Amino acid sequence: MDINPLQIVVAIILSFSLFQCLGALSRRRKRLPPGPFPLPLIGNLHLIGKKPHKSFANLSKTYGPIMSIQLGQVHTVVITSPALAKEVLKKQDLAFSSRYTPDAVHALDHYKYSAAWIPIGPRFRSLRKIMNTHMFSSTSLDSNQHLRLSKIQELIAYCTKYSQSGEPLHIRRAIFKTTLNLISNTIFSKDLTDPFADSEKDEEFHDLVTNIFDELGKANMVDFFPFLEKFDLQGIRGRMIVYFEKMLKIFGGLIDERVRQKLSMDGTEYHDMLKILLTLSEENPEDIDRKHIEHLCLDLFAAATDTTTVTVEWAMAEVLRSSRIKKKIEDELAQVIGRGKVVEEADIERLPYLSCVVKETFRLHPAGPTLIPRKAEQNVDIFGFRVPKGSRLLINAWAIGRDSSFFEDSDIYWPDRFLKSNIDVRGHDFELIPFGSGRRSCPGLPLAYRMVPVMLGSLLNSFEWKLQSGITQEQLDMVEKDGVVLQMEKPLQAIPIPL
Repeated sequence: MDINPLQIVVAIILSFSLFQCLGALSRRRKRLPPGPFPLPLIGNLHLIGKKPHKSFANLSKTYGPIMSIQLGQVHTVVITSPALAKEVLKKQDLAFSSRYTPDAVHALDHYKYSAAWIPIGPRFRSLRKIMNTHMFSSTSLDSNQHLRLSKIQELIAYCTKYSQSGEPLHIRRAIFKTTLNLISNTIFSKDLTDPFADSEKDEEFHDLVTNIFDELGKANMVDFFPFLEKFDLQGIRGRMIVYFEKMLKIFGGLIDERVRQKLSMDGTEYHDMLKILLTLSEENPEDIDRKHIEHLCLDLFAAATDTTTVTVEWAMAEVLRSSRIKKKIEDELAQVIGRGKVVEEADIERLPYLSCVVKETFRLHPAGPTLIPRKAEQNVDIFGFRVPKGSRLLINAWAIGRDSSFFEDSDIYWPDRFLKSNIDVRGHDFELIPFGSGRRSCPGLPLAYRMVPVMLGSLLNSFEWKLQSGITQEQLDMVEKDGVVLQMEKPLQAIPIPL
């Protein structure tokens, strides 16, 4: 029997339409959130580009602020509105308190020791209590304020070398160096790199942190097809093992050095985080042991250095490409503290426009655009839809910050929008949640809340800045780099000019 090619085409179209109808009926019966029809095997992976937060934002325009996406074998629900974010991060926080663990953090069993990944339970609460009480509480931060001020002064001294030579400064590297030494002094009472000069050591550490987040940001087939977990086909887990081993070797060496000093009774007295951690480990080894201390250091160094660094870099780029914003913030700094001085933490409340610039940077350029994925511990009903147990949950903080129903001209960098607004970034206002919210919010938020405006304000108030030769404000490349952390594709370089 002869078959007309047109009949074949019609049959394919009808079959595809039938599958779509059956899929839609199945979703309606299960009350799943709406979403695109998944293809066999790959689901909706073909719809997700190199920048998933943008792909999800575009899809949400069709399917709404809560939608189902089938990523390979993994059912995923994406949230793209403040009301829904509040529902899952506050009202139903416990049901979504677990992490959906990417295969990359299975390297060296990091997910078993890291406070960022372990399930909610006694160990999680113990580690969070240690961070909240001994590192990020107002009392702890106030007592270390002198340390942060000294690191800001070192940053300005480092920039001064470039102002004298007229060479462009690599902003990201300068901020990273400062943040790295700040965290290392808070934990170990010592610098990990020379604060006044470029060195192989800080470049090596910077590359380690960058490589870790690069691997986390790659589309790992194991995360979409869990049955492949034994194979590590892309080598991501293997490379993460190498990076983790290098970092843990550094931390292990510093811990061993402290233990030897204690045993030798050399008389040196430390008042840092490591002393507290070692004491707690001796008193309550069931709560925290040597492995937890090392992996906690890995979390703190990787997260704090990278997220703070990229936020300040984005803010500097946005300010330098707008003469109006630059003048307005410089005028405020000159009037409140005087040109040429570093900004101290006590000054922040008197610098409302600087605070607006920081908020606007968090709005347009959140370091983690979809936050860290969560996992439904049970079937959960949200606004009439069912999120099945085991689903991956993504909060698209990048898209929420650009929601035009809450922010006028939402794609434009305009700090003035916050001058008459009480919206805050600390997890209470769900239109702006760069640090997440609830029991899984970023524990380092209080430190970042102080450091970002102080770093940014000090840089802008200590020098006049111009872009590197040949680049105008309009030509400044603001393209995002692919990855789990929202970096600038081309690192910002600018020349600090003496006042």
